Amino acid sequence: MGLVTHYQDRHVVVTGGAGALGTAVVGALLQAGAVCHVPYRSESEAQRFAHRDNSRVQLVAAGDLADEAAVERFYGGLQQLWASIHLAGGFAFAPLASSDAALLMNQLQANLVSTYLCCRAALAAFRRSGGGGRIVNIAARQALEPRLGASMTAYTVAKAGVVALTTALGEELVKEAVLVNAVAPSILDTPVNRKSMPTAHFASWPKVEEVAQTILFLASPQNQATRGAIVPVYGQV
Repeated sequence: MGLVTHYQDRHVVVTGGAGALGTAVVGALLQAGAVCHVPYRSESEAQRFAHRDNSRVQLVAAGDLADEAAVERFYGGLQQLWASIHLAGGFAFAPLASSDAALLMNQLQANLVSTYLCCRAALAAFRRSGGGGRIVNIAARQALEPRLGASMTAYTVAKAGVVALTTALGEELVKEAVLVNAVAPSILDTPVNRKSMPTAHFASWPKVEEVAQTILFLASPQNQATRGAIVPVYGQV
């Protein structure tokens, strides 16, 4: 049985769903029969979302996902939930000498705090739905290979926190049949990344559609064994 059967009518949250990877994940989930709940921060983000007119997409103006009250309002409005996929975050390229506490805190809030709060609120929603579920977070290759985080140390530290969070929760929540995992991409093949690195070898970068398939497996009922894992999705880089 494929993922289509397993996702039919299951409710899934995708934070950062309007981004390049999020759009691919939501598209794959819709194809697999899921109902997708996509929180957004700005109206412009919602307006450009490719799947906004799909009847199985619920776009919700949730605000800042590093705001505990905003996160609890969003998840509190869900009547049922099977999986919560956390792709929202931020990136900063900044050598240590040109960064400051504000930049570090921004990266921690955008990447770690938002993920922590969404995991916590998702657990409450799983319990209301009868228990069990899946969480998939997004880390980064730099979090697994910190030497690659030179000149982006704040981002690397924040994503390393996501790795630690995922591993700890993978152990903590398994007794409730909630499996927690993360993917750790290298440079994703997106229009923004191509524009910022025009001389790079794009063919070696992982495609968002490929990463989406890894996420879909981890978030599916078909995944009965994998927990606390940080799955590298590096393409051929």
